[in-house]
Amino acid sequence: MANILVVDDELGIRDLLSEILFDEGHQVELAENAAQAREARARLRPDLVLLDIWMPDTDGVSLLKEWSASGMLNMPVIMMSGHATIDTAVEAVRIGAQAFLEKPITLQKLLKAVEQGLAREPAKPQASAVVAPMQVLAPLGVPSAQPNAALAVVAACESAFDFDMPLREARDTFEKAYFEFHLQQEGGSMTRVAEKTGLERTHLYRKLKQLGVDLSRSKKLA
Repeated sequence: MANILVVDDELGIRDLLSEILFDEGHQVELAENAAQAREARARLRPDLVLLDIWMPDTDGVSLLKEWSASGMLNMPVIMMSGHATIDTAVEAVRIGAQAFLEKPITLQKLLKAVEQGLAREPAKPQASAVVAPMQVLAPLGVPSAQPNAALAVVAACESAFDFDMPLREARDTFEKAYFEFHLQQEGGSMTRVAEKTGLERTHLYRKLKQLGVDLSRSKKLA
């Protein structure tokens, strides 16, 4: 089948992913940090890499950037994390990751992400600004100037999103990510976010509070 490199500092996760992928007929190489991942990447030339974001020496996003800058990102990379934000996931996809899996990773999501990753060419890094997942939704009136990057981001969000959750919870999760993205893009300006999203400021404040959006991360409030 395929040669897959699993990079994660947690022994239990490495063992679990290795067992699952081996049962699917894949050859699996394990690395517990960035140094081992570099060595395995050069020696194995994997068909796909499962890369954890939070590691003790070099984090996964930095390693992804390193491979991209050196022309070594010629294989699909699927990022994994239990603590990453939507911004981190979008950044990883912008650099060149194929998808993002949120821990704990279900069997169904893992196998689907691996299958999709092996079925398509590695994503090319986008030199333009970060693209929001919503930008592919042209019918909603949101611009889609970077369709390829946007589709990649949607693929990442789809892999990380739990479609088994109740509809109300799923809607709240999406809306929180949507507003957090626009707050970041507009530098925390409530006026510009209100204009961009089509909400009155008082309604916007109420909505953000309801969703639990952390406004202290905003650079400024207009």
